[in-house]
Amino acid sequence: MTVGEAVMTVALADSLFLSISPDAARGRVILFLALSLAPFAIVAPFIGPLVDRMRGGRRLVVILAASLRAAVSFLMIGRIDSLTLFPLAFAALVLSKTYSVSKSALVPTVVPKERELVDANSKLGLLSGLIGFAAAVPAAIIQLISPNFTLGLSAAAFIAAVISAWHLPRDVRIAREPRSRAEIEELRSKRVRRAVAAMRLMRALVGLMFFHLAFWLRDQKAGTVWFGFAVSLAAMGTMTANAIAPIIRRRIREESMIIGALAATGIGGFICTWIGGVTGGVVLVALVNAFAATCKLAYEAVVQSDAPDANRARAFASFETQFQLAWVGAGLVPVVLDMPGEFGFFVVGLVGCVGTLLFVLRMRAARRSRGGRATTRARRSRPA
Repeated sequence: MTVGEAVMTVALADSLFLSISPDAARGRVILFLALSLAPFAIVAPFIGPLVDRMRGGRRLVVILAASLRAAVSFLMIGRIDSLTLFPLAFAALVLSKTYSVSKSALVPTVVPKERELVDANSKLGLLSGLIGFAAAVPAAIIQLISPNFTLGLSAAAFIAAVISAWHLPRDVRIAREPRSRAEIEELRSKRVRRAVAAMRLMRALVGLMFFHLAFWLRDQKAGTVWFGFAVSLAAMGTMTANAIAPIIRRRIREESMIIGALAATGIGGFICTWIGGVTGGVVLVALVNAFAATCKLAYEAVVQSDAPDANRARAFASFETQFQLAWVGAGLVPVVLDMPGEFGFFVVGLVGCVGTLLFVLRMRAARRSRGGRATTRARRSRPA
């Protein structure tokens, strides 16, 4: 799937963002981003629980997503300059996010030990980044011949993904029974909710920067080259974070990692605003993706340690849906508003710093609340 994603991105880089006028592009992107919310906002709450209880339900979703991605790639061949490319491109986006949700649900079911969950996600992220980066190089060469050849290669990669998906566990049911009271209480604990809120914010910033850079670079010299370089740096940033974050997590608490990721994003946003220009934008998109990957591993560790009675596969699938909604929602902002480059960087810095402040205040409030309850219990236990 990663190879197919990378190759398709190369194939559509010029046509999707740079072959039509900015005003026309914004209108179409707004429409199809809005439509892409439907599977997560409507379908997931109804179909998700049913699929969770089916034998091999998540495996079936992965197979269908890969099969449909292959079909979409074939349908794109010969339509690079056609208006029909846009519904196909955003159908590919929806299928990509559907696969992402299913993968998050499947990982806990195939990892033998719970304490290995974060390391497994880290290795998956690192491997995906390396494979995607490696696949983009030959795809770029083939793109010089014809984008249709690149799309054919993408379709072949997705067919290979279908074959691989057949080997996933068949007997896994994500949710064998309704949620217990303990599971609900654990997933609604203040620590888990803070971690989920931080991750939701970071995923929103990733979506914001992607679409802001995509449209802003259209007006810059060598916009296509810079956008490709930015995507490559973002992938490298994510890979680096996936490699380093597990080591950091062994040395500091998860909440410290989240605070560090939010604060670093805010500071990075202000620094890149000061740097300005294409350089500032390219550096910032790499930083945002790297710190989002760091935050993701910390959030997963919080859920893992604070919700021992929860069905983590079901929980991660639910949370991932929220994160994708945040990604799409924030991505609409730079599409609707024509923002100068530095203003977008400033927004990232401001949101990162405000998010850090809110996270710290909520954490301190929770500690004071626990301290107050402990004092009350101690007073009540004293003899009269």
